[in-house]
Amino acid sequence: MLTDLIRDLVTANRILAHQGVVDAYGHVSVRHPDNPEWYLLSRSRSPELVEPADIKVYRLDGTPVEDDGHQPYLERFIHGAIYEARPDIRAVIHSHAGSVLPFTVCDAPLVPVIHTASDMGHRVPLWDIHAKFGDTNLLVTCMEHGRDMACCLGQNKSVLMRGHGFTTTGRSLVEAVKAAIYLPENARVLMQAMQMGKVIPLTQGEVEIRSRVDPDSPQMQRAWEYWSRRAGMATGG
Repeated sequence: MLTDLIRDLVTANRILAHQGVVDAYGHVSVRHPDNPEWYLLSRSRSPELVEPADIKVYRLDGTPVEDDGHQPYLERFIHGAIYEARPDIRAVIHSHAGSVLPFTVCDAPLVPVIHTASDMGHRVPLWDIHAKFGDTNLLVTCMEHGRDMACCLGQNKSVLMRGHGFTTTGRSLVEAVKAAIYLPENARVLMQAMQMGKVIPLTQGEVEIRSRVDPDSPQMQRAWEYWSRRAGMATGG
C-alpha cells in the first residue's frame, strides 16, 4: 500500500505541474497510511521532476524520520501543522498560482462560482503572516508559522496566504488535487465575472451537497485517470 501511495504522490506532483498549478515551486503531501503522525513529501525538488526515490517521510514537526542528507522543502511546516490540527485531512497542497494571487492582496473575497471548484469550500480565509510575525520573507519556515496558518484555515478546506499563494486540503489525495486544479480556474472565472457585473457565487448549501461525493468515487477516479495520462503517467491512479 505504501508503494502505491508513493506512486500516486509522484503522479500528483506531475499532474499539478502539467496543469500549471505549480511550477518550480509548490508541493503536495499525503498523510502516512500506517502512522497518522507522519506524512509523505518529496525532498526539495521541482514537482515536475519528482521521482519515487525523492519521497521522504516526515514527522508532524517537520523532522525527517530518516535523515539521508537531502534538503527538505523549507515550507514543509505548512503540511505538518495542518495534519496536526486536522485529523480528517489526508492530503495538503501548496501553490503560488498567479490567478489566485490578486485575491491574496485585496479585500475581494475568493468565493466559489463554478461547480467543479466546490472542493475549495464555501469560504476561503486569508492568512497574513505579518499580523503575528511582522516583517518576514513570507515563507512558512517553522511550526509556529504553520500552526498560525492552520488556525486561520480552521475547519475550512482552503486558505489564502497574503502575497504568497494558497494551500488547499482533501480527504484524499485525489480530492486535494482536484481542489488545487479548480481553485485557480475559479479565480480566473471570478475575476472575469467581476468585470462584467454582479457575481452570483455558489450557495453554502450547494457546496455542502457537492462535498458529499465520495472522494474515492468513480467520478473522482475518472478525473485522476485523465489528468494522469495527460501528465505522462500512463498507469494513472
